[in-house]
Amino acid sequence: MTDMPDLASFLAKACYSTEDLRRIVVILRAPGGCPWDAKQTHESIKKNFIEETYEAIEGINKHDDTLLCEELGDVLLQVALHTQIAQDRGVFGWDNVTDGICRKLIERHPHVFGEAQVTGIDNVLSNWDTIKRKSKGQDRFADAMAHVPRELPALMRAQKLEQKAAKAGFGRHDVWGALAKLEEEVRALREAIAEDDAAHCKKELGDVLFCACNVGKFLHCDAEEALTQASDKFLARFTFVEESVRAQGRNLRDCSDELLDKLWEQAKDRLREPHLST
Repeated sequence: MTDMPDLASFLAKACYSTEDLRRIVVILRAPGGCPWDAKQTHESIKKNFIEETYEAIEGINKHDDTLLCEELGDVLLQVALHTQIAQDRGVFGWDNVTDGICRKLIERHPHVFGEAQVTGIDNVLSNWDTIKRKSKGQDRFADAMAHVPRELPALMRAQKLEQKAAKAGFGRHDVWGALAKLEEEVRALREAIAEDDAAHCKKELGDVLFCACNVGKFLHCDAEEALTQASDKFLARFTFVEESVRAQGRNLRDCSDELLDKLWEQAKDRLREPHLST
């Protein structure tokens, strides 16, 4: 098999290395390897990268070191696959990837690898941002904002754009100003709904969500995490309501709005977290 002179000894190894992973991926994509791996492209497996990354985050959120270790391996596999796909096309290889990230880390840590002096974490982050913009030829703040990928989750992208705008001195200067703007957009959404204009409603709803992210920025609250928490809360309350209805031998569709509202309030009382008021 390609790049594997002694398969028996390889299979008997007590511990595999990063180089072994690279070898395995080469073998899987080589003639005589795995047909599925051989036919994959960057486009065909790009969503796998996202999925594996979120599963690694699951391990972090659950404080599950075993799960995190496994999922980081899956993330590393995605890196190896994409790198090998590129190498098969003759555009770049593993050494190019590692060389690039090493040079970036050295360049953006002049206080470690150079003569720069820093006074704290804020100074480090400011230097990082300045060096990044310079290395990418981003003379304007708008250039840096344009480089925030559209492929990010929408809430995350919105918050990053707002943060970069704030660094340029643009936007609301406190949470109350941001909240007033959110209320203004909610009123605009109400007007769009009254007009029964679907396109206008979509536009105004987007503005509401964008402004809500801006409020989160001033509260130092990650919009994605806040929405995840709200979704968890909704699921728990919905489950309580459905179980209560089923215990009565009924289903949700048979229940009046008044009953469902009553059960929802009960769910809020029963499942209320100590630090939450709603």
